[in-house]
Amino acid sequence: MSGRVAAVVVAAGALATGVGASSGLDSGDTRFIPVSTGSDLAAALVHTAAPKSADVRTVHAVEPAFEAAKLMRSEGLFARQHVDEAIRHASDGYTARQAELKRQKDAEDAEKARIAEEEARAAAQRAAEEAARRPKAVKPAEGAFTSGFGGRWGTTHYGVDIANAIGTPILSVMDGVVVEAGPASGFGLWVRVQHEDGTITVYGHMNEILVTAGQHVQAGQQIATIGNRGQSTGPHLHFEVWIGGSQKIDPVGWLGERGITL
Repeated sequence: MSGRVAAVVVAAGALATGVGASSGLDSGDTRFIPVSTGSDLAAALVHTAAPKSADVRTVHAVEPAFEAAKLMRSEGLFARQHVDEAIRHASDGYTARQAELKRQKDAEDAEKARIAEEEARAAAQRAAEEAARRPKAVKPAEGAFTSGFGGRWGTTHYGVDIANAIGTPILSVMDGVVVEAGPASGFGLWVRVQHEDGTITVYGHMNEILVTAGQHVQAGQQIATIGNRGQSTGPHLHFEVWIGGSQKIDPVGWLGERGITL
């Protein structure tokens, strides 16, 4: 032990015990010997004498660029989460809106179909009622009955004559189809209409034709006007009835069976 350490030990022992002894007074040599030293003091002295180890410290180093990158990444993830939520919300909203629009369109289409069906049914009913109200047969023209069916001037007159002014309407006596409309020998111009039962009615000496071959006509529909064309002694309608399309009969009786008088 070095002198310095020994002196510290001695001083420490003296302080710790407060008791010292002298080995003698002779020769002027005075030495102090510690009576006792505490074990704690000895440990402290040993620790003081032992070489010190390096202190361990934790240092928190802050790198701005790295921290900024972490912050940006964190904020980016947070923003992406919000964007994803916004997109999902918008998508859900769009899907719901499309479904609602489809539901509305389906409802509108169904309503339109219902209205169209009702209108068609109403139109059919009106047509049926109109058809029921329409006469089955009408007088071919208004005017004076001037000549009947039979012999006349040494020949056979195969129809009846109804005299009136040029331009007076001529009507189809029943529903039918126009089989001919145009020039005809002796008649100037004529129209022939075939009816459902095969009967053909003939209209001659007309001034103007208002229908064409193949056209469907209804009872009472105007087909021409009275004229004075062909072999005629004045403006009139020459009207004939052909049963089965060829057998010419007296129109007076045929019209009478249908409630028409001349």
